[in-house]
Amino acid sequence: MKGRGRREAVRKPPPSSAESAGVRVDPQLIYAVPLAVGLLLHRWHPLQTVPPRAAAPVGIATLVLGLTLAVVTVRRFRWARTSLQPWEPTAALITDGPYQISRNPIYISYTLLYLGVGFWANSLWPLVFLPLVFWVLHRVVITREEAYLERRFGDVYRAYRHRVRRWF
Repeated sequence: MKGRGRREAVRKPPPSSAESAGVRVDPQLIYAVPLAVGLLLHRWHPLQTVPPRAAAPVGIATLVLGLTLAVVTVRRFRWARTSLQPWEPTAALITDGPYQISRNPIYISYTLLYLGVGFWANSLWPLVFLPLVFWVLHRVVITREEAYLERRFGDVYRAYRHRVRRWF
């Protein structure tokens, strides 16, 4: 398509319906539960992150950034005709767009949305739980996704993994 930039996705024959990364927990829940707990703790014992007048602008700006990245990433999945859900089979390895910079731009977008809500609420508690979110996400989702993509795409994925960092 003229003027839209180059789009890439390495396609393989459709996987069997039983083939997936084996992820059993929705990554959005890994973010949502600690965020909700942090916001509840904030009601009981408020700890601010930024000066009160800055909370809404910083939070909204971070939310917009996260939402923009999420939309771009979801569009890449739709263009490649593959599932965004880690418990479903993957039909294509996306290596362009935000995937040229990070192997996990959707998780970066979730992190920005998480931070945006925390900043807008002006609560330190969600930030306290963020390392736990990263640890659980890595152990429960990312390691399984990466092992699956390596099995599914072999050398193509290994070259991509070598070329592009996991986060930034």
